[in-house]
Amino acid sequence: MFPSRVLPYLRIALTAVVAVLLGSCAGTPGGSGVSEQTAAPRARSTATLRSGFACCNLRYSGDQLSSSNYARLPFIAVGTPVLIRAIDNAQAIVEINGQQMLLRPDPAQTRDSLARWLDKAVVAQDPRRRLEDFPAAVRAAIQSGRVMKGMTREQVIMAIGYPHVDDKKGLEAPSWRYWWSDFESFYVQWTRDKVRKIDGESATRTSSLTSSFRPCFEDAG
Repeated sequence: MFPSRVLPYLRIALTAVVAVLLGSCAGTPGGSGVSEQTAAPRARSTATLRSGFACCNLRYSGDQLSSSNYARLPFIAVGTPVLIRAIDNAQAIVEINGQQMLLRPDPAQTRDSLARWLDKAVVAQDPRRRLEDFPAAVRAAIQSGRVMKGMTREQVIMAIGYPHVDDKKGLEAPSWRYWWSDFESFYVQWTRDKVRKIDGESATRTSSLTSSFRPCFEDAG
């Protein structure tokens, strides 16, 4: 009599244990045991929000790309493919040539928000197509990060990036200010939307880093 009474209870207990074990092993689909909350950040970090191309020669230091764009620094070449992976507060996580980098506007140098700066720095159309239309001397200057007398505003931006605009005239101002380093600046002077001269460039001529920026004054044609 005793075994017959206990047996049903044993069956119920075993069924409950098996159900608990199966539930703990299931985890997420695929049996990885990782919850959706844990997996989500990895998915966001590897996704691409959008892709585009470097608008111009973008200066960098380490893994940092900034709107300060110091002319003494090396640069990512105009037209280089850029993948925007994520937006994190005041910076964007981007991938360039397989390397993760951070792109951010410098609040001390620009009034642009992160979204506006990204739209300027990472463009939808490859600017190298436009580059092909320029005279050979201008193309060579842009590709080496240099400015030539007679260049247009578009060409100067492609060569050394956007200026630090601090007046109401914006990009239509008669001169554009750039920085060689934290303490040295220079100005691109315009006449009829063509480069007339560069003021304050003596540091760029004498520095040992002139290979990254050398103003020259041949006629751009």
